[in-house]
Amino acid sequence: MAVVGADLAEKIKRISIEIYQTAAAFALTKGIIIADTKFEFGLSEDGTLTLMDEVLTPDSSRYWPLEGYEAAFTAGQNPPSYDKQFVRDWLEAVRINGKPWDKTPPAPRLPDDVTAKTAAKYQEALTRLMA
Repeated sequence: MAVVGADLAEKIKRISIEIYQTAAAFALTKGIIIADTKFEFGLSEDGTLTLMDEVLTPDSSRYWPLEGYEAAFTAGQNPPSYDKQFVRDWLEAVRINGKPWDKTPPAPRLPDDVTAKTAAKYQEALTRLMA
């Protein structure tokens, strides 16, 4: 709050919650849980609060199918998802010279099958949401 002030922080909070609740309610009608998301706001030259960058994409949100997430949580696993969690999980599991990637650049090259599966997950989310 110190950066933007209490009034603007409250406005950003209210708008963020409203956008999330609206999107989450819609996604649930399609059998998808929006587990979390991020919004990026800025101020235009005239001081107008502006929502910018990507909004509610699989890169900025975690999308879970309604079916299957409880079993995953119970087992202590990531639930199935339609977002970049698949890439994150691969990066956590990959070994470079027998060691886990230490998250310093350069990142390991994603295998074609990881890229294809990630694209398929994004497409499935879009298809379900647009149905």
